[in-house]
Amino acid sequence: MALEPDQASIDSITLFVALLSSCIVIGHLLEKNRWFNESITALAIGLCTGIVILFTTEGRSSRILVFDEELFFIYLLPPIIFNAGFQVKKKQFFRNFAMIILFGAVGTLISFVIVSIGTMQLFKKLDIGFLDIGDYLALGTIFSATDSVCTLQVLNQDETPLLYSVVFGEGVVNDATSIVLFNAIQKFDLSHITPGIFMKFMGNFLYLFITSTLLGVGVGLISAYIIKKLYMGRHSTDREVALMILMAYLSYMMAELFSLSSILTVFFCGIVMSHYTWHNVTESSRITTKHAFATLSFISEIFIFLYVGMDALDIEKWNVVSKSPGTSVGVSSILLGLVLVGRAASVFPLSFISNLFKRTERDKFTLKQQVTIWWAGLMRGSVSVALAYNQFTRSGHTQLRGNAIMITSTITVVLFSTVVFGLLTKPLIRLLLPSKNLSNTASSDSLDPFPPKPMADLPLIANGQIADDEEGNDNIPRPTSLRMLLATPANTVHYFWRKFDDSVMRPMFGGRGFAPVIPGSPLEPLLH
Repeated sequence: MALEPDQASIDSITLFVALLSSCIVIGHLLEKNRWFNESITALAIGLCTGIVILFTTEGRSSRILVFDEELFFIYLLPPIIFNAGFQVKKKQFFRNFAMIILFGAVGTLISFVIVSIGTMQLFKKLDIGFLDIGDYLALGTIFSATDSVCTLQVLNQDETPLLYSVVFGEGVVNDATSIVLFNAIQKFDLSHITPGIFMKFMGNFLYLFITSTLLGVGVGLISAYIIKKLYMGRHSTDREVALMILMAYLSYMMAELFSLSSILTVFFCGIVMSHYTWHNVTESSRITTKHAFATLSFISEIFIFLYVGMDALDIEKWNVVSKSPGTSVGVSSILLGLVLVGRAASVFPLSFISNLFKRTERDKFTLKQQVTIWWAGLMRGSVSVALAYNQFTRSGHTQLRGNAIMITSTITVVLFSTVVFGLLTKPLIRLLLPSKNLSNTASSDSLDPFPPKPMADLPLIANGQIADDEEGNDNIPRPTSLRMLLATPANTVHYFWRKFDDSVMRPMFGGRGFAPVIPGSPLEPLLH
């Protein structure tokens, strides 16, 4: 009898791993399908599996694993966010950094306000149950967390670099902003909001943003310095690969330890590691780490969507709300409507403001691009589900009517937005942004920002530094006055950063062109 729980756990994990494998195989077969993507495939398989389990257990359960917020935030989310920072094209990301922060942070705050106030006013007309002001504000953060995976799968960062970088960067900053807001709400007593509490709230918000970013940058630089100085790849590539993976995870856990935004920390740690640390390891380690991070992220995403599909049929929560199906439908409809309105209220006005500061028509957002950005943020995913469980359940269970309605409504909105909006993403983007090879090149190009290049083929420049294809020497105007800084701030800041990076940062921390040249290393042929 003592072995039964362990055996049940083994059976559950075995079945879940088999389902993950099925998702990968079926997703590959449907890769070129016009409508489906891997997220929708995993959701569909999860729903079908949930139905089978529901019948075999005679309605007692639809899941083989119990949802745990720690499982999501500690094990599944870190590889997804780190890989996003590790694979990002840094030049495009930082060139459009102001717009990314505008959409990702300011836009999220606008959506948060609209959803919070909207639910506070509209839910009073429905018989939901007790919800305090903290619950309404939590709903604002839950439904401000976007999931732009479906859109990024069909956008091509080479054909539409501005649009891709904005949608990609906004998605990461949006998730970080939502979680920072959610954590800040839980720390403060918001039953009586005063100007002092509000200012303290905003100060805490900015503190988390800044310190989390600096922690991620710091850990990334430490990893680069250690690997550059020790160059462990001379003896064992396994050690430097293991150190990169562990240092990346360490940045996330340190942020959790100090109650900071772990998403921001691990994202910027990924950016710094790809800029410095990745170029300090051996060629075989570069290939290994790049694919290892991408694989861990891919498995985590499939795991989350598969579980959400099964959990959507959890009989416990649906039994609680089954006595008032009209109320549940009304809540879901209100939330979906507020998501649409909140997203529109943030994207179109902010796009208009952004266009006012653009000097050329090429850099301005067209109406079609604005619609694409709006659509990319309509889908809700794993972060929304995890935050909803964190706020309205205890270990995935709840018997309170109001909480059960919130959980089921969140799942309904996530399923509807992912399936319906996700199915329409490819046709919509084909209509708005026609391209010959849009669907075929998007996923492969976005996955590999570091195209493999033989070391012997890398050109040398005057000072012995290897030319940086990704960063690019693209005729950046040399600022000679304050007028140049005001005229082209992005190019000017980028120029000064490149000078500082080449003269101070790369000689100290390594990077492309400054990797250690040691006998037996990949750079040894370049000595001759």
